[in-house]
Amino acid sequence: MKSFIAKTINLNDGTSEEKRKEIRDYFIKTWNVHEKLYTQLASDEVFYHRGDPLRHIILFYLGHTAVFFINKLFLAKLIDARINPEFESTFAIGVDEMSWDDLDSKHYNWPEVDAVRDYREKAKEMILNLIDDTPLRLPIDWDNPFWIVMMGIEHERIHLETSSVLIRQLPLDEVVAGRFGEICTESGEAPSNEMLTVEAGNVKMGKPRNHHLYGWDNEYGKHSEEILEFKAAKYLTSNQEFLEFMKDDGYENEEFWTEEGWSWRNFKEAKMPLFWRKDGDEYRLRLVAEEIPMPWNWPVEVNYLEAKAFCNWKTKKTRKTYRLPTEAEWMRLYEYTELKDQLEWGDTAPGNINLEHFASPCPVDKFEQGKGFFDVIGNVWQWTETPITGFAGFKVHPMYDDFSTPTFDGKHNLIKGGSWISTGNEATKHSRYAFRRHFYQHAGFRMIESETPLTIESADYETDYEIAVSCEENWGDKFTLNPSFFKELSIIVLSLLKDEPVKTLLDLNADTGRLAFELAPYFEKITALDFSARYIRIPIQLQEQGYMRYVMKDEGELVFYRDVVLSDFALGKNKGNITFKQDNAQNLKPIYKDYDVIVAPNLLEELNDPKDFLANIHTRLNKNGYLIIASTYDWKDEAKENWPGGFKKDGEPVTSLDGIKQILEQNFVLERDPINLNADIKLSSRLRISRMSEITFWKKK
Repeated sequence: MKSFIAKTINLNDGTSEEKRKEIRDYFIKTWNVHEKLYTQLASDEVFYHRGDPLRHIILFYLGHTAVFFINKLFLAKLIDARINPEFESTFAIGVDEMSWDDLDSKHYNWPEVDAVRDYREKAKEMILNLIDDTPLRLPIDWDNPFWIVMMGIEHERIHLETSSVLIRQLPLDEVVAGRFGEICTESGEAPSNEMLTVEAGNVKMGKPRNHHLYGWDNEYGKHSEEILEFKAAKYLTSNQEFLEFMKDDGYENEEFWTEEGWSWRNFKEAKMPLFWRKDGDEYRLRLVAEEIPMPWNWPVEVNYLEAKAFCNWKTKKTRKTYRLPTEAEWMRLYEYTELKDQLEWGDTAPGNINLEHFASPCPVDKFEQGKGFFDVIGNVWQWTETPITGFAGFKVHPMYDDFSTPTFDGKHNLIKGGSWISTGNEATKHSRYAFRRHFYQHAGFRMIESETPLTIESADYETDYEIAVSCEENWGDKFTLNPSFFKELSIIVLSLLKDEPVKTLLDLNADTGRLAFELAPYFEKITALDFSARYIRIPIQLQEQGYMRYVMKDEGELVFYRDVVLSDFALGKNKGNITFKQDNAQNLKPIYKDYDVIVAPNLLEELNDPKDFLANIHTRLNKNGYLIIASTYDWKDEAKENWPGGFKKDGEPVTSLDGIKQILEQNFVLERDPINLNADIKLSSRLRISRMSEITFWKKK
């Protein structure tokens, strides 16, 4: 395997020709080691079998990585012709049990294996020609053509590992041992595990945009977290430790399992880890292409649900609190042990990783990596408690907009540290890969002991269409040339109130929060109300977490993923001045009173009885207080009797402004001439509703 070993590439330094040669070599080694993986199949017929019923047949993955290259290069306009459009559709999508994955083989006309091999050769030639002939400038960043080449290489290295897991699930008579590296031959009794202290510290996660290593979209952004002192296991949990859980009826006792875990256990009728075999009283371990007597001192390989059940069992047995680490706690352990990142390893990897030592796991006490801890990286992946989502500032790459976002569903937990077959980007400090909690990878776990309550932040993408449209109206100016109505309204409000002694403000249609955040620096107290909890939870999330996300329609089935970070808008420093609440502007609680200013942005047309609202709103204002109304006067048809205007009376037109004046003049004076402001609603990239809102400024008598 030595000829296949390669490290990922520094994309910033060196000369263009040196970098071209490095990328060429990295591509060839990646391509070849992936093809070598499939030599473990006993015959070409096995390519048409499934390792996992929730994944495609093995042949799909042989074709998929080559097709991925061609599809991305074509999308990026780096090539102007396809090789085989049918293949580039058949082998394009289908790597997780997502709703859009079609795993029914009856829907596919799978080609001959040799036809796929031939396709790979043509793709390889095209890619090498592109590497050789495309102008190369440094650094290689997101907008660089060679970023797409690196994307294809790192994508193939992911499938080197995931395909090895699928091969590991094939029947033993369908694989051949000894064709893909040498497995570890060391085994014996497991060492006694112990908990070691990890000192407290601040963890800063998120890769800088100018980082010298290739990264997937979810690696970038910013997240900071204070980690309190905790204890972590010296070793990964061994097969021998896990056997004790099994002997204590761990798979039979519901109290150790989460609801999701127990449902999975019952569905699968699981009694032991997937790769364990039992013959009488003896246990054996299935590796990728062979079975061996159980190596009790190797790390156990389980899914998240089993790992969590073990921790719960351990907690009950010892009366100490055990669980899996969060992503931030794993990172704290990594930094505490002073591990180096991939390009700083020197000549040899510091653990069983990058295919540099074995083609299998190895004993948990073989690779010490600092402060007494073993296998912080390498051997097998480590499940965490953290469902994957993007860091603040997350942005999708336009050439691969669905790499991460489909997993931001709360159902995919992060695995950290890499395994013996993790190479390239997978074997770097910043790598962030996640799988469904019932999935198997070459993954085990390390327990931590901590009394710190487990807090899992959720920042999933808002897909509610109406909410997304509101988010775009409020916050979309960051991503387009279209101004935000609410930002423009805030400018007008502040200009109208210039030099006025006002301290408190009531926003009566908070929507998704932009107006309140814009005005926060200028008021001591802002109360922002919205009728719908669907809307108000968005600004509350912004206030609490500093960011939120939504999916905006582009055209047809295409979408944009928007990531709103308050600090990017120069907002947030005064967010504590705002109180967001759900309430009905038509029937406000008595507590909402004594304000210096009330703003009603496009509210009247949403009310069933705007005349009643106008007749009573003065009771919420202080003496000499101000009422600012913005309205499109697009009244509800079902409540015509409550329209203030927009109709004929005695044959003469009564405008909406005329009717509002008639109601308000008993308690207010119109202070300025009306101002018109565009209030367009963007429904998609190419469809918008054009509106004009009239702004009027009233002072209470």
